[in-house]
Amino acid sequence: MATILTGPRKSGRSLLAQRVVAKTGGRLFDGAENHDEEAIFHAWNEAQEVRRPLILIADHPPPAWRARLPDLASRLAATPHVAIGEPDDVLFASLLGKLLGERGLLAPLELAPYLLPRVERSYVAIHNAVEALDKHLLSRRARLTVPAAKRALTEAGIIDAHRAAG
Repeated sequence: MATILTGPRKSGRSLLAQRVVAKTGGRLFDGAENHDEEAIFHAWNEAQEVRRPLILIADHPPPAWRARLPDLASRLAATPHVAIGEPDDVLFASLLGKLLGERGLLAPLELAPYLLPRVERSYVAIHNAVEALDKHLLSRRARLTVPAAKRALTEAGIIDAHRAAG
């Protein structure tokens, strides 16, 4: 009845866990490795007793997350671990389109294929790229095109001029 959820920043791990907890009446510790160990220990035991899920979000699973309480350490070692990985090509393109759409920007079909080899493959980098695109386009009252994206992301230092041209 307990799970350790890890993944990169901005990967949606907190949102996912919040939705599971809301549907199940479970309990959530976000940034669990920084919470009071006794509170986690008691929550872990309670989850087993009342049969309601406990989700522990951490940057790293045990043993990298070292609990000082021996009883908690043994429970964490026995707790299933689910890891969210970095985005693949399909998720990169989908997330890019979603984040741009939330800002009212329509991504041309050729944008994701252009950005895939040029932007770091991480959730944070995708968020940073969308922020830079939005800021650039708003300040110039321009529409989103690949040339505009080249300029925006080069100016923001997200891609270098050499990679922008390729």
